[in-house]
Amino acid sequence: MLSPFFQIKKPMQLKNVNFVLPVLIFSNLFLFSCKPAKKQVKNISPYEIIKADEAFSEMSRKTGMKKAFIEYIDNEGILLRPDHPPIVGADAIDFLSQVNDSSYTLTWNPGGGELAASADLGYTYGVYKLEMRDSVLRGTYVSIWKKQKDGRWKFVLDSGNPGIGQ
Repeated sequence: MLSPFFQIKKPMQLKNVNFVLPVLIFSNLFLFSCKPAKKQVKNISPYEIIKADEAFSEMSRKTGMKKAFIEYIDNEGILLRPDHPPIVGADAIDFLSQVNDSSYTLTWNPGGGELAASADLGYTYGVYKLEMRDSVLRGTYVSIWKKQKDGRWKFVLDSGNPGIGQ
């Protein structure tokens, strides 16, 4: 008697070849034709939002804080101000509209910023200067920026902290 390893077996019957063969062909084509997508790495630079922040400050210097803020705030923008709850959207625009900025000049210098990988959201931060007739106040600020459909940048959140000395 032969060992079970040497016994001759009947040839395998291919009853379901009409089903199995197309599945094997499809799965091989799928596995070997798919290549991993190459990540497109954008050159992410905060240059655009820093330039927008600088233009924002320049407009504040030339035409006044109120006009500049109304021009650069997003429709859903948020203002965070000391001793005040967050001011959102239309309420923020109303709040800005009531400001009397004729007795002072507000300017700032961005110290840096970052842009999200999506390149449509980012932040800037820096130091502001509030010049009044006989005094100058300084503080720090942060603005979060969102790229608009027309390509312009508007801030969606602005906050400042008073007091970094003269």
